[in-house]
Amino acid sequence: MIVIKSEAELQRMRESCRIAARVRDALVRLVAPGMRTRELGAHAEEMIRKAGGESAFLGYRGYPGAICVSVNEAVVHGIPGDQVIVMGDLVSLDIGVRCDGFVGDTAVTVMVGTVDPQRVRLVRTAERALQAAIAVAREGNRLSDVSAAIQREAESAGFSVVREFVGHGIGRQMHEDPQVPNFGVPGRGPVLKRGMTLAIEPMVNQGRPEVEVLDDKWTVVTRDRLPSAHVEHTIAVRAGEAEVMTV
Repeated sequence: MIVIKSEAELQRMRESCRIAARVRDALVRLVAPGMRTRELGAHAEEMIRKAGGESAFLGYRGYPGAICVSVNEAVVHGIPGDQVIVMGDLVSLDIGVRCDGFVGDTAVTVMVGTVDPQRVRLVRTAERALQAAIAVAREGNRLSDVSAAIQREAESAGFSVVREFVGHGIGRQMHEDPQVPNFGVPGRGPVLKRGMTLAIEPMVNQGRPEVEVLDDKWTVVTRDRLPSAHVEHTIAVRAGEAEVMTV
């Protein structure tokens, strides 16, 4: 069942989204060669707590980290640990915050220092795909219009989209209906209605779309071990342009 949020509920949800966005932007400024990914996780956990929220990821289905930090071929769900960030890496930061009963979810891929031009193009394509999806996430359009916009932007640039993992509805729960795939045919699926809230998250691979999960049971990597980029915003559907809540 797709939950439509009231204006009062959206107002409460904006706070969790605001905290998630602030933490995301602070972490982007912290990422540097020589850091271990667990340092980013520790910083995030402290910032979320000081802002009056709690990590929506820590303990979720047993996940052991406060945020997800996924490097290079890691697509999503990378566990903060001893991995050292080096020049040229792509570092995806995925932050989920629960506050006042609602969840905000956002992600960004950071390019560390001087990055290979193909990697730059990959990240910029993922960012454009997210903006293209947001542009069509408005009342009266279909859910698959959002999915198709992501696929079109990624594949027209020569990249691929992950199919096994998807965006999702969001609100009182981290994952609500509907699922938001990163591929699809326009004009299909549920009609978007004012008050729907979605976490739209393109996962764009430099190589093939296939992925696999590592032995830690969480980290999702590209099967061909080529880099991936992951970006995400939580949005609310409106009559006109969608409201991007994680800004």
